Amino acid sequence: MFKFILQILLLPLSLSAMPAFATALVGQPAPQFTLSDVAGKPVKLADFKGRYVVLEWVNPDCPYVQRHYDSANMPNLQKEIGGKNVAWLSINSTRAGHSEFKTPEQMAAWTKKKNAAPAAMLLDPDSKVGKAYGATTTPHMYVIDPRGQLIYAGAIDDRRSASLEETKGAKNYVRAALGDAMAGKPVMVSSTVSYGCTVKY
Repeated sequence: MFKFILQILLLPLSLSAMPAFATALVGQPAPQFTLSDVAGKPVKLADFKGRYVVLEWVNPDCPYVQRHYDSANMPNLQKEIGGKNVAWLSINSTRAGHSEFKTPEQMAAWTKKKNAAPAAMLLDPDSKVGKAYGATTTPHMYVIDPRGQLIYAGAIDDRRSASLEETKGAKNYVRAALGDAMAGKPVMVSSTVSYGCTVKY
């Protein structure tokens, strides 16, 4: 009983200590941003106006990210979707100074090693864009339509595991959302709970 009362008394302090993140909402305009890619070139979300855009939060040290890259699931999806004139933007929001922070050179080398094919690999070292979207895990996925509206947010698929074997037979929510939207249909599953490692803010 005493433990329960203590938890209640400490609750306001705990909540006030939590970082306040914005949350990009499905059905609302996607937050605009400008980030540098691994070559130092500024890339704006607005550069892709009129196209579908996929945003992927990534961290090479995360076992869940490793599952999707070591199985070639993520690189293959990037190539498949890129062939449909969809812009895939990978974003690393690990804060500068964190032990898992990667330099542009390290991210470029990792992208090449994994045979990844995003339209751009972007760095968010002050984590502002990640927080603006409310990205909580790696991976965390968002799909934006040509009007700039967010039409999907959440997990990459329905297999919440870091095991390579789980990739087989998984329902890919990103592919499904794009398929629905491109066919002129409402997105059947527009929001799911993402899974993976916490974004290293």
